[in-house]
Amino acid sequence: MKLLRLLASLALTALGLLAVTFLIGRVVPTDPALAVAGDRATREQLIEVRRQLGLDRSLYVQFGRYVAGIARGDLGESLLTGNSVTTDIARVFPATLELATVGIVFGAGLGIPLGVWAAVRRGRWPDQLSRVLGLVGYSAPIFWLGLMALLLFYAKLGWVGGPGRINVGFLYSVEPRTGLMLVDTLLAGDAEAFMSAVSHIVLPGALLGYFSLAYISRMARSFMLKELSSEYVVAARAKGLPERRIVWGHALRNAAVPLLTVVALSYAGLLEGSVLTETVFAWPGLGQYITHALQSADMNAVLGGTLVVGAIFIGINMLSDVLYRLLDPRTK
Repeated sequence: MKLLRLLASLALTALGLLAVTFLIGRVVPTDPALAVAGDRATREQLIEVRRQLGLDRSLYVQFGRYVAGIARGDLGESLLTGNSVTTDIARVFPATLELATVGIVFGAGLGIPLGVWAAVRRGRWPDQLSRVLGLVGYSAPIFWLGLMALLLFYAKLGWVGGPGRINVGFLYSVEPRTGLMLVDTLLAGDAEAFMSAVSHIVLPGALLGYFSLAYISRMARSFMLKELSSEYVVAARAKGLPERRIVWGHALRNAAVPLLTVVALSYAGLLEGSVLTETVFAWPGLGQYITHALQSADMNAVLGGTLVVGAIFIGINMLSDVLYRLLDPRTK
């Protein structure tokens, strides 16, 4: 019964996502027929293009055809590349997946210990440092930090690679087996290409990780403060248990359950395509693909990318709910 309710909720959410993306494509001040036919097209040509695209049908018919196409895995054809949107997204998404994974490793790997440290040292300088880092992470424009980081670490110091995923010299020497540059260079056994890929991803990955760190550390601090004031912690201290065991073995273990949802949603936010980061670092991912499509009035690509972003959020949110129930039997 619970499984049926879960599936029904998932189906309704997906249908709502389809409806929203469809309406977006109809309310934006862009004429798909004009984008296809060009600015110099005659009125008769525009009418013919609208007929071929099905735009002369009622909204109900158009929505039905849209849903049917999605069910077949058909997101339409991109006006910008001439390929199917499904093919284009399958090509660019691994770059975003790789960048987001590196970012969440930075964000969660540093944000959780920082939040725990701030909670344990509440009111002291580690707590103040955590708040300052979080404030800067929330308020500083990511494109400005990206440009400054490129100027300092790439242009001035030469510590990292520049824009792109790898040096141009390795683009055609590494076989794209998975689309993940770090994995492909390892599979190719090319250590030099692998180090080039690492040097290019470390800066944008760390930048995204810093912004997720700001949120994760703040939530980790909040959850840990609640746990450290609980009765079982007072009892553990009264029994003489070591403080490290109380903090890391008991309090953090209980705080890890809600933290799982925080990390999962942060990861989903990175997977949606960090548009500004990918633009600054010329990272050929989903965010940059949607941006270029929007600038070219390529609505099939924009809606396809938006649909993928929504599906990612739905999938990760549902997965985190399932894991939440497994880790905390009380939620059952």
